[in-house]
Amino acid sequence: MAYDVIVLGSGPGGYPAAIRASQLGFKVAIIEKESLGGVCLNWGCIPTKALLKSAQVYEYVKHSNAYGISADNIQHDFSGVIKRSRGVADKMSKGVQFLMKKNKIDVIMGFGKLKAKGQIEVTAADGSKQIVEGKHIIIATGGRAKQLPNLPIDGKKIVAYREAMVLPTQPKSMIVVGSGAIGVEFAYFYNSMGTKVTIVEFLPRIVPVEDEDISKELEKQYKKQGIDIMTNASVESVDTSGNGVKAKVKTQNGDIILEADIVLSAVGVVSNIENIGLEELGIKTEKGRIVVDKYNQTSVLGFYAIGDCSPGQALAHVASKEGINTAEFIGYNEKKIQHLPEAMDYGNIPGCTYCTPEIASVGMTEKAAKEAGYELKIGKFPFMASGKASASGATEGFVKVIYDAKYGEFLGCHMIGSNVTEIIAEAVVARKLETTAHEILNAVHPHPTMSEALKEATAMAYGEAIDI
Repeated sequence: MAYDVIVLGSGPGGYPAAIRASQLGFKVAIIEKESLGGVCLNWGCIPTKALLKSAQVYEYVKHSNAYGISADNIQHDFSGVIKRSRGVADKMSKGVQFLMKKNKIDVIMGFGKLKAKGQIEVTAADGSKQIVEGKHIIIATGGRAKQLPNLPIDGKKIVAYREAMVLPTQPKSMIVVGSGAIGVEFAYFYNSMGTKVTIVEFLPRIVPVEDEDISKELEKQYKKQGIDIMTNASVESVDTSGNGVKAKVKTQNGDIILEADIVLSAVGVVSNIENIGLEELGIKTEKGRIVVDKYNQTSVLGFYAIGDCSPGQALAHVASKEGINTAEFIGYNEKKIQHLPEAMDYGNIPGCTYCTPEIASVGMTEKAAKEAGYELKIGKFPFMASGKASASGATEGFVKVIYDAKYGEFLGCHMIGSNVTEIIAEAVVARKLETTAHEILNAVHPHPTMSEALKEATAMAYGEAIDI
């Protein structure tokens, strides 16, 4: 079988790349070893949000008296919560199946390995092999949970995110190793369900990629929720010989032993680039990722790489845009369209963490902006002063904005609070349009909304605050 474009992997980078290539008039095939939609739809972004929503609803019901509503005998069905999450994931995967049919994309199930220029060998589940040929090959093989040598994942007592989504029974206690997005999201979910949760973070603060003020606020809120947090700490070894797990944790004050039913390893992701033929074809890699140029071309002509297996941020929305850009770059070279796609701006990528309170950010942190030599104007508006937040019963957190004092350039925006993952897009678009503080202040924001906090924070930065 011969195609114009073959996409290896059907995650949030792969399937948009395939669809865009088909829209441009190419004959397209997509190769997938497991489930359409990849990790994001089946074991990542989507099902975790379903779990978190169940936890949030449970929290609402438990505290319904605060809204003047009485509810008795409040319980949760852990297996029912898991079942709902899997149902949401299955529905989304079936949605991708529909999109493949709609766009006349051939789906080839099996493990794909690059064999030669324009060729991929696909091994099906039954062991049978076939060669699929294509002029352009887009590698979108994604990533998987990173494993530490002293924290070997056994899928039972030491688990990664995948197992944590489908545990047969709810653990009474859990140690979460790592406090990035995956770690803090699962910490919130299990703590809300009634599991005793302890977070162990190697670095000095949780959610370490975020602005320091965000880290401090999340730690404060998590401790109020009953989550134990240990920073500047590392799990040195684990003993799984008993009923539960005994973890030896190195702290600044010496070693301690933590006991729990289960340990969740959430120490990051690694790219799936092994055994797919990169070395044989001479496709360059660096630090575990495939080296690409601004149009996602690899070192070998005709091969491209997008998503978690390439150097950009390991985020679904990054992979999707990279996939679309790559299809359009191929389309330009094949004279299907008349313009090159605009290269990605990796400095304007929003990051979202869906714990409660949510975290959303884009651009520079305060520390990074200072280190870059900017003179800053910083404003921080607490949701405690927001009418909508008070009415919603969600006054935790704030919006923090960072501007260049000289020109008013919008350098960064950092939010923690209810629904802020839906608000951050304003800052992303504003920065894309090179908006200054002046435009934010003069764009009328609706009241009462949580989103007006961005304008209020900007007013604070310039000494013009009205509501605080």
